[in-house]
Amino acid sequence: MTGYTMLRNGGAGNGGQTCMLRWSNRIRLTWLSFTLFVILVFFPLIAHYYLTTLDEADEAGKRIFGPRVGNELCEVKHVLDLCRIRESVSEELLQLEAKRQELNSEIAKLNLKIEACKKSIENAKQDLLQLKNVISQTEHSYKELMAQNQPKLSLPIRLLPEKDDAGLPPPKATRGCRLHNCFDYSRCPLTSGFPVYVYDIDQFVFGSYLDPLVKQAVQATARANVYVTENADIACLYVVLVGEMQEPVVLRPAELEKQLYSLPYWRTDGHNHVIINLSRKSDTQNLLYNVSTGRAMVAQSTFYAVQYRPGFDLVVSPLVHAMSEPNFMEIPPQVPVKRKYLFTFQGEKIESLRSSLQEARSFEEEMEGDPPADYDDRIIATLKAVQDSKLDQVLVEFTCKNQPKPSLPTEWALCGEREDRLELLKLSTFALIITPGDPRLIISSGCATRLFEALEVGAVPVVLGEQVQLPYQDMLQWNEAALVVPKPRVTEVHFLLRSLSDSDLLAMRRQGRFLWETYFSTADSIFNTVLAMIRTRIQIPAAPIREEAAAEIPHRSGKAAGTDPNMADNGDLDLGPVETEPPYASPRYLRNFTLTVTDFYRSWNSAPGPFHLFPHTPFDPVLPSEAKFLGSGTGFRPIGGGAGGSGKEFQAALGGNVPREQFTVVMLTYEREEVLMNSLERLNGLPYLNKVVVVWNSPKLPSEDLLWPDIGVPIMVVRTEKNSLNNRFLPWNEIETEAILSIDDDAHLRHDEIMFGFRVWREARDRIVGFPGRYHAWDIPHQSWLYNSNYSCELSMVLTGAAFFHKYYAYLYSYVMPQAIRDMVDEYINCEDIAMNFLVSHITRKPPIKVTSRWTFRCPGCPQALSHDDSHFHERHKCINFFVKVYGYMPLLYTQFRVDSVLFKTRLPHDKTKCFKFI
Repeated sequence: MTGYTMLRNGGAGNGGQTCMLRWSNRIRLTWLSFTLFVILVFFPLIAHYYLTTLDEADEAGKRIFGPRVGNELCEVKHVLDLCRIRESVSEELLQLEAKRQELNSEIAKLNLKIEACKKSIENAKQDLLQLKNVISQTEHSYKELMAQNQPKLSLPIRLLPEKDDAGLPPPKATRGCRLHNCFDYSRCPLTSGFPVYVYDIDQFVFGSYLDPLVKQAVQATARANVYVTENADIACLYVVLVGEMQEPVVLRPAELEKQLYSLPYWRTDGHNHVIINLSRKSDTQNLLYNVSTGRAMVAQSTFYAVQYRPGFDLVVSPLVHAMSEPNFMEIPPQVPVKRKYLFTFQGEKIESLRSSLQEARSFEEEMEGDPPADYDDRIIATLKAVQDSKLDQVLVEFTCKNQPKPSLPTEWALCGEREDRLELLKLSTFALIITPGDPRLIISSGCATRLFEALEVGAVPVVLGEQVQLPYQDMLQWNEAALVVPKPRVTEVHFLLRSLSDSDLLAMRRQGRFLWETYFSTADSIFNTVLAMIRTRIQIPAAPIREEAAAEIPHRSGKAAGTDPNMADNGDLDLGPVETEPPYASPRYLRNFTLTVTDFYRSWNSAPGPFHLFPHTPFDPVLPSEAKFLGSGTGFRPIGGGAGGSGKEFQAALGGNVPREQFTVVMLTYEREEVLMNSLERLNGLPYLNKVVVVWNSPKLPSEDLLWPDIGVPIMVVRTEKNSLNNRFLPWNEIETEAILSIDDDAHLRHDEIMFGFRVWREARDRIVGFPGRYHAWDIPHQSWLYNSNYSCELSMVLTGAAFFHKYYAYLYSYVMPQAIRDMVDEYINCEDIAMNFLVSHITRKPPIKVTSRWTFRCPGCPQALSHDDSHFHERHKCINFFVKVYGYMPLLYTQFRVDSVLFKTRLPHDKTKCFKFI
């Protein structure tokens, strides 16, 4: 009650305070409202004014907040985007600045390194200059030592003799003439080149008496001979042909002697003259008997002992094929070794020792003293006994069925015609040749004719009578091709012939065929042999063989050749020392003026290579058995080349014994420009390549706008006279290396394969080393040889479309190999590779060497080659059989030997590749 009262009282007493509170609340609301009004009205106006003033103070084009007109108000929306872009650019600028500072730091470091390198270069230049000075001083010292120990050598000055020289002091007797007392060496210096003057016999009386065929044959071969000169004043040797005379001309000795002494360059005694009397028939007269020939040498087929001057006169073979080449199709093969008859002989003996062919007075003078022993009766009885025993089939006839050929006294006359005698010899394993009963008749045309015919058809000559002087006996080793048996041993002849093995018989028959082809068969071979005999006796080296002058076809080069990765990629295989030197030639043959008599028998008898009869090549090879190397002048490389005598590693040397060597690529092509350019480009960067000789075999020249690749070595484009596959093997003078890589324009070989083939060839320089292997086989049903290209383990040929061979064989192929083989190649436009394999196997008696296991190397997409023609293989069959006819036997040899490197199969580390194995 009390509280309620107080509340009511208090409430009545505070009524004024309540009004004041309400009034105050109203004022605060009004002030708040006013304040909000001022803020909401005046602040935007002030802000607008301030901003408007700022916009007016800025440039007109930079107004941001000022009043906008038209579409400018829309740009406000990009302000935020521009701000973000500005922030992003600022960040990038900061980053770039940081990178710039880093690059500046790196540049400073590199500058320091450059300065250090410059200092190193300067030091290296100083060291190099010092090394050059040391090398120069060493070379100078070496030259001084060489000059002190070796005198300077130069070619002697050629002193030409006077036309009317006084000559040599006369010997006591012309029969005692030898080179030292009857030959004027002053006319034949070592550097003279052996000039030979051949008399024009038509200008002399006896020239009209000569056999026309003999005269024409000698004149033709003299015109083509490299030694013959028309300047008689500088001649070393003078050649005069005096026989054979025509029938029935008989020139008296006194008349012939008078005509010889009237020769313009006879100079009273005929020194440095050779008188040639060739025989075409077995009854050729001994024309020079009783003729004083002075100091002139005599070359003929008939000699009495009183005529012949050993080491001075020459016994030559008869000229059977005067103006014709031998028909190889008529020559029997050398196999089978054994023929129908063991030996044969046909002949009839003229009993009288006094014949009308000799002057009676002179002959009586020669026959003073005891008569010679006559073994002919014993020979007849022994040979008839062998025939009657029928132990072997033999044929001996001592009486001719028809009139015997005229012959000299005590000589066994020939029976029948030449064709009949050859047919009998073709059936004979051995051919008996009984020397004349008079031992003073050391050789006769009849005996020489029998020897010629036996060698021609492959019957091994058996000469009864050791006193005989066989043709060129002082130069040829006749024991390799014939049997010379003394007449007292006639009872042992049958035993001796039966004891010879087949291999010995075949070797003798092959050597006899070589001697016949090289020294007997034609007028050219006889004339060349006579000159070679004299030149070799006086020790003048042979003239350099002719090289084919390369007629270069101008071409534009400069196209940068790319490198085919498939060609240059060798994987992990190390090919050997990489060569960086420019092209250099192989050393030339350096033994021209040091040839001595120790080389004579090797030179003349190393069958079947006629080294000295023909001019020498700059790369004359020496057979491997003689411990020398092809292309002399390089010497041996010590075997223990590595540390501790372990030998050099595979990658440290190319093998072989020639320290520095390169090879030349010879590429035959015919109007396939695109294929050729691709093949040339594949050779880019090939190590040890000296140059490329492109044999352009087409009469049509290459396109003028054709751009040839630049492969880092010279490319020589050679124009040929005719389209012939034989051009592949011409010894071009542009080939300056011994090693030749013969390659087709479409062959696809990698660099490592080529290098491997080159390495193998350096170990077997006398053989063909290549890639595509082929072999020959005997066709039993047709009894002929076949060419086979099937894949097999056995081979006998390596195709020269991708093969290495020595340049020496190019000379032999082009100038020595029978022309009939090259004619066959031109006829078929085929078989040149087979011909080269025949030649090399014939000379070396070794098979070729195949490298790697690949069999074909044709490039993909290339135009079709001649080898794809259906007739290609038929022609190659014919070629093989024809070549066998020409050689007389099959020279190709089988082999299953193939050369691969284990480094082709196994990838070894470089420090482990110390071996080079053949598998």
